[in-house]
Amino acid sequence: MSMRKQVTLQTIADELGLTIHTVSKALRGLPGMSEATRKAVVELARELGYRTKEQEAGIAAERIPWSNAKPRRFAMLIVGDSAFHRIQLEGVRVRLNELGHSLYPLLVPAGISEADGLRDWLDGNGLFFADGLFLTAVIPEWMESVLLELPMPKVLLNYPPDVTAVDSVIWDVEFAIHQSMDELYRAGHRDILYIGEIGRLRGFRLRWSAFAAAAERLGLHGLANHAEHVTGDFSDRAAWMEQLSAKLGSGRYTAAIAAIPGTAEWVYVAAGFLKLSIPEELTLVGMENEAHPRYESMSRPLLLIREAGERAAELMLRRIANPLLPYEQVRLRGAFHSGETIIRRKP
Repeated sequence: MSMRKQVTLQTIADELGLTIHTVSKALRGLPGMSEATRKAVVELARELGYRTKEQEAGIAAERIPWSNAKPRRFAMLIVGDSAFHRIQLEGVRVRLNELGHSLYPLLVPAGISEADGLRDWLDGNGLFFADGLFLTAVIPEWMESVLLELPMPKVLLNYPPDVTAVDSVIWDVEFAIHQSMDELYRAGHRDILYIGEIGRLRGFRLRWSAFAAAAERLGLHGLANHAEHVTGDFSDRAAWMEQLSAKLGSGRYTAAIAAIPGTAEWVYVAAGFLKLSIPEELTLVGMENEAHPRYESMSRPLLLIREAGERAAELMLRRIANPLLPYEQVRLRGAFHSGETIIRRKP
């Protein structure tokens, strides 16, 4: 008998010191407990391999192969090294392991800059022995176009390029920007500064487009001109900080959206130099990949990066088991963490 069949609700309840009723409600997504308790129940159930009947039915309905199918080995291509990739990798790996499969990362060397060199490197690193390939969100677009042509199952953890036949899943940053704008508008803010590069990656461009669309939707027509915001290349840190300080020090803006992960802490630095108090003098919304260790109280939309990795694993197995099914483009939308950095502006 498999471990999954041996584990019961009572096993989980005993391990956590909870009642069976509480464990059952947690696994079915019902209210009546703290989020910490729900998270503990879900994580232990996954660790022990326990599934509810509803979860089993859902996997069957999605046409995802069970763990007793042939074990498969997948690759995830990574460009650069960051906590952002760790979150994606963890989500994919955990879900694949639950279903009896494995994942190995392929870290692309920094010196590769053309298609033939990329193909040679992939061949030399065993990619073509993998059963499928996961493509992360910050792969350069020239490289992504080469990889999307490979004759193997692929799942893109990104917004897909136009006219591309590929399964994809992404945490919906466009929705997150609209959420943030609505939160600021409800708090009385009309002069909102957008902070974030808008040219290098597809996700960056879509963030700005969503900001401009939200501004128009809310009647804030003067905000849609990118020249009025901090949209330059963040790699030139000195010039970028000079521009940011000039905008924040102008007195024009009552609120700001730090739309690219990693920029919110620099907003705090610039505000500190200008002696601007957050949130009393500057309301701030961040777009971080996860809670910032120094600014946990920051208001932010929750970006479902790990969850996107889990869904990507399911899409991959579904594609392999059902190659003729239509391609899917999945967007995951999270809640908004109110935090403490949005202050209501007096009329």
